[in-house]
Amino acid sequence: MTPSLAKPQGPVLVAGGAGYIGAVTVRLFRTLGVETVVLDNLSTGHAAAVQGAFEQVDLGDRDALSRVFAKHKPVAVVHFAAKTYVGESVKEPAKYYRENVHYTWNLLEAMREHGCRDIVFSSSCATYGNPIRVPIDETHPQNPISPYGRTKLHMEHMMEDYSRAYGLRFCALRYFNAAGASQDSTLGEVHEPETHLIPLVLQVAAGARADISVFGDDYPTKDKTCIRDYIHVEDLADAHARALLKLQAGTERLFCNLGTGTGFSVLEVIHTAHRVTGRKIPAKVVARREGDPPVLVSGGTRAFDELGWKPRRAELADILGDAWKFLQAHPRGY
Repeated sequence: MTPSLAKPQGPVLVAGGAGYIGAVTVRLFRTLGVETVVLDNLSTGHAAAVQGAFEQVDLGDRDALSRVFAKHKPVAVVHFAAKTYVGESVKEPAKYYRENVHYTWNLLEAMREHGCRDIVFSSSCATYGNPIRVPIDETHPQNPISPYGRTKLHMEHMMEDYSRAYGLRFCALRYFNAAGASQDSTLGEVHEPETHLIPLVLQVAAGARADISVFGDDYPTKDKTCIRDYIHVEDLADAHARALLKLQAGTERLFCNLGTGTGFSVLEVIHTAHRVTGRKIPAKVVARREGDPPVLVSGGTRAFDELGWKPRRAELADILGDAWKFLQAHPRGY
């Protein structure tokens, strides 16, 4: 169970709080009695997922961002707002450097201008690139292979520099594969276009897609398909609450991986989805995608040691089951 937060002396600004992980985290904060203000431009977030105070503002608008800080006087920020498609980042790197790196600089400057010191940052295992060892702990070299991963690493570096120069306190949480939905089926994953394996597989089960593409079946893994570490979205939200508590207690900077430490192959996901849904899930093998490492699995104990965090909904069938219930409740999204 998430520990009770020492109540902040003001609201927490959640940038990207209308998105998938952001909305689940906002709900948890509000359950814990933490005042929140959602800031989102709704380019990929959903108005129906917004809870509590809301400001529809783009991080590229410095003046509007400053007005939000002056109005609400947040004492901490949780930063989810970013572009997240690896393939798109290769085709449109300018978009990713603008909206991830430059807009994060805008956010950090607004925090500095208004005396807001603490930020929990949604980072990514993409900062590690192709692993030289598995499982991947926080000491693994960071050598991202996509513009997306490089922008996330630049964002981490900015926060390190602001911490040393200006006293910013931050926690960067490097996710592996976020998945699942809230257990009450009200909040879940809705992307357009959808690129993540679990929702795509479940769309096949629901009859919304004819089949699922398996990108390569010649990897050096147990069944020749890629292996990934899937982490339940409610467990991610729990880690953000704990990270905020850690910063409030005085921690200056912290980097943590968030994963289960267990990997599942593409075929295991498909077979488990078949068991969970009772539906046929046709699959077709297509060419590998460039830049897909064979195995990405989280390692290390830092999240447990520093945050007291461990995933509580780590079984693949539970993750798929929650995502399936959400899809059935929201077949066309929110």
